[in-house]
Amino acid sequence: MGRYAWFTSLLLGFALVPNWLMAAGKCERLVATGNPEYPPYLWRDPKNPKQLVGANADLLKHIGKELGVTIDVIYTGPWSRAQDEVRTGRVDLLAGAFLTSARLDTMDYIHPAIYETPSVVWIRQGETFPYSAWDDLRGHSGRTLVNNSFGQAFDTFAQENLQLETVPSLNQAFQMLLLERSDYVIYEQYPGLALARKMNIADQLEVLSPPVSSEGLFLTLSHDSACNEPWLRGQLAKKMTELSAAGLPQTLLQSNLERWEQENAQTASESTP
Repeated sequence: MGRYAWFTSLLLGFALVPNWLMAAGKCERLVATGNPEYPPYLWRDPKNPKQLVGANADLLKHIGKELGVTIDVIYTGPWSRAQDEVRTGRVDLLAGAFLTSARLDTMDYIHPAIYETPSVVWIRQGETFPYSAWDDLRGHSGRTLVNNSFGQAFDTFAQENLQLETVPSLNQAFQMLLLERSDYVIYEQYPGLALARKMNIADQLEVLSPPVSSEGLFLTLSHDSACNEPWLRGQLAKKMTELSAAGLPQTLLQSNLERWEQENAQTASESTP
């Protein structure tokens, strides 16, 4: 083959390579982090505490495999520190965040959301009361966590109309509920279920319907990430759309609820004399 023909063939070969695949060569590895105390979505791997595991971590690794990019989901500290790491671009991705105007200033949100995360009313098993709307919580004493928000509309309604006191931890809120020191607890459904299973009290609690609110939990990409390019944002959105339609996030959520329960059962058995 002559030099000219070889060069023409080479150019043609490049032309046939998808643009996003060529761009992917710039970033063969992405680093993600998130809330390390958020099972079944994310928690620290007991066998390797520098890594995060959970439904969101599994989803990111699946996306990375399909894109031909390695995505490591690492522990960078508490939730506040994790957000700072992504905000400054030291870490590329936040593996699960609610939409806020402050985060929009520093991160791109990948649509659609990974999950719609319901916040629900938890009560003692068998002690239900008529409930179909926020107004039905009037006259009952409730607990939630310090600094928790369930959307501006509900937060304002609760402040003006409900006996909703705050406590430092969900563990404490559930204990107060079971001791009949409150009538209900408001918290996210799946993280609440994960903790209830860890405390071995899931059969003593039930959830009222409908949720008080439901927010999208998104994957975000730092504005300052060296990998924040149109090809990556487009491919992440495409994969999220495909995988959501296929039901993979919900499948991973259920499998990680089981994984969390098994890990805690194993830890309990190992600590028993």
